[in-house]
Amino acid sequence: MAPPPILSLTLPSETGRVLSIQSHTVQGYVGNKSAVFPLQLLGYDVDPINSVQFSNHTGYPTFKGQVLNGQQLWDLIEGLEANDLLYYTHLLTGYIGSVSFLNKILEVVDKLRSVNANLTYVCDPVMGDEGKLYVPEDLVSVYREKVVPVASMLTPNQFEAELLTKLRIVSETDGREACNILHAAGPSKVVITGIDIGGNLLLIGSHQKDKEHSPEQFKIVIPRIPAYFTGTGDLMTALLLGNIPTTLTRQQSLQYQVCRHFCGGR
Repeated sequence: MAPPPILSLTLPSETGRVLSIQSHTVQGYVGNKSAVFPLQLLGYDVDPINSVQFSNHTGYPTFKGQVLNGQQLWDLIEGLEANDLLYYTHLLTGYIGSVSFLNKILEVVDKLRSVNANLTYVCDPVMGDEGKLYVPEDLVSVYREKVVPVASMLTPNQFEAELLTKLRIVSETDGREACNILHAAGPSKVVITGIDIGGNLLLIGSHQKDKEHSPEQFKIVIPRIPAYFTGTGDLMTALLLGNIPTTLTRQQSLQYQVCRHFCGGR
């Protein structure tokens, strides 16, 4: 693995550097507006790329804004690479609205792992909720067949986990089995962020350290609050990423200290 270039550590963090590709809204908190600041509070350097920039989230009667396409995403990646700024410890992805953009994300994963083979890819496969898709149906097979196998951690909700596993989740046992199916497909860490069972909300987490051993699993009972929230899943995924241990090598730590010295402690 190549060490991170000095320029990429001008504003260094011993915790890690995150490239976060998610949505952005001018008003309200979803996507990068929910994820970036909490990760910074946890000590991460975070570089956001906004997959969309909307006036407000799409739950309102109307919204306006811009959608980044795959080539525009790749232009940004090439700009970072040209300046030796493409060293990341983590990649975080959230809402993606087209198959072409999602396929370009796969190229970004390959590119980042060519620079840092130990890159942790945390994927929130945002596709829908409560039985309703709010992305094109074509994205489901791309997530299932291409994205899940390269992800390090997956954070679907109940509906998304059902789409990815083709398993109907109606019990805690089903939720745990869905995690097992996803482990077999790729990611070592899976968190199903909300399962509605008889009016009760459960979170189920699962970690399989290696394929020879059964995963360690847990559940959290979530109190139901009679209110409507947005961006909570984006925040949850960011906090989960923020608690994945990241260990920089001795050489990387030395570069960090050198940068701190020559940048006047910034």
